[in-house]
Amino acid sequence: MARMTSGDSRPVPERLLAVATRLFADRGFDRTSVQEIVEAAGVTKGALYHYFGSKDDLLHEIYARLLRVQQERLDRYASLDAPVEQRLREAAADVVVTTIANHDDALIFFRSMHMLGPQKLKEVRAERRRYHERFRGLIEEGQAAGVFSAATPADLVVDYHFGAVHHLGSWYRPDGPLSAREVADHLADLLLRALRP
Repeated sequence: MARMTSGDSRPVPERLLAVATRLFADRGFDRTSVQEIVEAAGVTKGALYHYFGSKDDLLHEIYARLLRVQQERLDRYASLDAPVEQRLREAAADVVVTTIANHDDALIFFRSMHMLGPQKLKEVRAERRRYHERFRGLIEEGQAAGVFSAATPADLVVDYHFGAVHHLGSWYRPDGPLSAREVADHLADLLLRALRP
């Protein structure tokens, strides 16, 4: 049975993820030991390995939980009974808002993704590809309907938008001049302007 940290009644996996997220964000994935994680979470190494087979598994889950939320939301926006430009705009803004709301998760992952083992890296790339393909599908739908310009390939448009999203961690500050929603609206508007026929 894992020890509980004082006053922390969250289930062990949640505590481990919360502690790992904090430590990875503060120190970096490579400079955080398993021992430091279990001590901060108030559990044994056995408890960690019961829920997560390795430190790689913790890193993978930190990103996967964000991607699951974003995929569910994208699927919902893409399936709406609404014009494609509205669905794309909502999806484009949402990925910005959810990335900012989960700033540490996204920042950790983009700093540390290359440190994952080959199998976990393959899984992550497949998960991201599924998300990007669904997003690209909205662009292609609009291009096929003549609503969006087809002058730029849809893959390049996707890379353009997600390049901006992936750099949010390097410059966005919650106490800065723009709220998360304002940044999301600006980036979504830029995307739609780039697609005008």
